Amino acid sequence: MDLNEVMARNLRRIRHGKKLTQEELAHLTGLSARHIGAIERAEMSATITVLGQISQALAVDPREFLTETNPG
Repeated sequence: MDLNEVMARNLRRIRHGKKLTQEELAHLTGLSARHIGAIERAEMSATITVLGQISQALAVDPREFLTETNPG
């Protein structure tokens, strides 16, 4: 299990579920849209601090990003 891939899939799924663009999420977190995009493509690992910022902005428990879900 590659946690970067799991995080990327979950972040994308949760963000889409809340109908936010990468730019909107970037604004809510104080991160750049490029940074959000790189995490969603699993090109960059999110630090614990960044994970906290994203989970707070999306109002989800940080564990939801690291839990592997069935892609079906």
